[in-house]
Amino acid sequence: MNIELFRMINDLGKEFIFLNPVMVWIAKHTIYLLAAALLIYLFSGKLENRLMVVSGLAALILAEVAGKLAGMFHSNNQPFAELAEVNKLLEKEINNSFPSDHTIIFFTIAVTFWLFKRKHTYLWILLAAIVGISRIWVGVHYPADIAVGAILGTVCAYFGYRLIPNIKMSNKNKLTDREMKNL
Repeated sequence: MNIELFRMINDLGKEFIFLNPVMVWIAKHTIYLLAAALLIYLFSGKLENRLMVVSGLAALILAEVAGKLAGMFHSNNQPFAELAEVNKLLEKEINNSFPSDHTIIFFTIAVTFWLFKRKHTYLWILLAAIVGISRIWVGVHYPADIAVGAILGTVCAYFGYRLIPNIKMSNKNKLTDREMKNL
């Protein structure tokens, strides 16, 4: 099923050639758009935005570690290295493609935006899904690589959302306790 779904999506690049440059751009460059959004939130001057960025980055570290561990238990080369007649649109070194790092990154941050109730969160989640599809379209990931990356990113974003604000609140409470003792 993984290979059949890969073929369905990847073969779209053979049928709709005019979309290939768009999919290549999405697969390669939208990560910079995501980084720019994080920087804008970080330097917006709002404490809640900085808290969201810290939460997202902590979740991202956790998700990447989980992804590396998952890659140790399951390994597969990119589709272009294993299958014939892949519509390969990106030059990439052959290595373990499981799970997709781009998908982990996008879903971790997009879900973090959603959990913190930022504007346009559904567009970020839609963009994360499009990035995942583009990675299949260009021939560098299987659908299972994308699905596991999305799951890891989502779960770790939730953990970051639950953990980081609580640490911040507990530090604030400790500071208040110290101030009260000095009174």
